[in-house]
Amino acid sequence: MEAVKRFTADFGLPRLLITVFLLLLFSAAPMVGVNLPSSLSDVLIRVGMNGIMVLAMVPMIQSGCGLNFGLSLGVLAGLLGATISIESGRVGLAGFLIAIVVGQVFGALFGFGYGKLLNRVKGGEMMIATYVGFSSVMAMCIAWVVLPFKSPTMIWGYGGSGLRTTISVEGFWRHILDDFLAFHLGENFKFPTGAVLVFLLVAVLVWVFFHLKLGTAVTAVGLNATYAKASGISINRMRIISVMMSTMLGALGIVVFQQSFGFIQLYDGPLYMAFPAVAAILIGGATVNKATLANVFIGTLLYQGILTMTPEVFNAVLKIDMSDVIRVIVSNGMILYALTRTMKVAK
Repeated sequence: MEAVKRFTADFGLPRLLITVFLLLLFSAAPMVGVNLPSSLSDVLIRVGMNGIMVLAMVPMIQSGCGLNFGLSLGVLAGLLGATISIESGRVGLAGFLIAIVVGQVFGALFGFGYGKLLNRVKGGEMMIATYVGFSSVMAMCIAWVVLPFKSPTMIWGYGGSGLRTTISVEGFWRHILDDFLAFHLGENFKFPTGAVLVFLLVAVLVWVFFHLKLGTAVTAVGLNATYAKASGISINRMRIISVMMSTMLGALGIVVFQQSFGFIQLYDGPLYMAFPAVAAILIGGATVNKATLANVFIGTLLYQGILTMTPEVFNAVLKIDMSDVIRVIVSNGMILYALTRTMKVAK
């Protein structure tokens, strides 16, 4: 009994309840006619799609900047990389790498300015980050119309200028990671080896960074800024590095997301992309002051698992297609839980 109490305290009661609920959904799926292998495959694909954007939360949390509600800035950098890649006409791995490299360049530039701004508003980073994310998405709505793109794949057909709301990456680099070394078990289960490997590789690189001298300095600033300053560490510099790193990870994450999703979503598409990532890492057990890779892995799996399985099981039980409605209710419910948990921790 004592061991159970200790495990519950360490793992966290909310996470335990979510895990039990997810296991119940997996158990109930075959009983109500849901194809379990296909559902498991969908969960793994979603983990590969979204994992890096959840990972992008770690650097800013570790440096004391809090949760990155301005992740949309990194997403916009990745969208610029993706659109420039398609404009170049490169396909396959070359086009995918161009999207990543260009996205990283813009991510570094955006992250530097973003970090400079957050250094001026210490103590209110999460609120300002939300404004930054929303306002940057709205500003880019104008940019998507006026930027001089010419690719017929992307521009509006009737006007000859301005980018479309949704752009397909079919024929360019769709599923380039999902299909890499992918293997099938039966007819319905597919393991997206490439996407999962890239997620794990980036996670390992982040782990290595935080075990280097520079990463340790970033963590020291987040743990105790006064002690870090007394040790000769530049607090503002470490914070900027963490914000740049988070923004660049967001840029990489959206390109990985796009290759799996199959489309680039512009204009207000990136507006709320920070909230699922924030919810996932908080559900995984992170706080506004500390996050680990375990929080990233657990949170991404739980969030995407619930988001995938709940609509499928409920649709099968109710015998009616309410997947979009249920998905909105579940996703927003988990985001609401995560945000209220954040406010409680912050107090």
